[in-house]
Amino acid sequence: MTEEQQTSSEERKELTARECALVAAKAADEKKATDIMVQHVGELVSVTEYFVIATAANSRQVDAIVEEVEDACRIEAGRKPAHREYTKDGSWSLLDYGDFVVHVFQPEARDYYRLEALWNDAPIVDLREAGITDAVYSDRIAALMEKMQGNE
Repeated sequence: MTEEQQTSSEERKELTARECALVAAKAADEKKATDIMVQHVGELVSVTEYFVIATAANSRQVDAIVEEVEDACRIEAGRKPAHREYTKDGSWSLLDYGDFVVHVFQPEARDYYRLEALWNDAPIVDLREAGITDAVYSDRIAALMEKMQGNE
């Protein structure tokens, strides 16, 4: 590690779970993920504070998004996942950072598990906080988000 890299990592402020979840969402967006949601589930589940959920078109994109999220969280927040899970067919991957968990699904798996609907009482974090202003949503997720935001 160079002196400059060491100084920058020492000067890095510790990000909150919310900020880290937004870093992950932004990284997913940079790899063209769709249906990106950040839910504050901390009041509903005891194992984490935030879920970041995103959709990838295929297994290669799932891998690319997961890799980008890992890189961004390591570089911007100094965080590495405590646990990783994935399906052999590449339809879903999970990165568990403790206080936030990232799920990347292919469309069929996302539609099957409907993870975001399980926690529909959880507030949705506005992605504009991460600088995401042009996120792409499927009709189902757009309708769900509209409904969930209407309940807040």
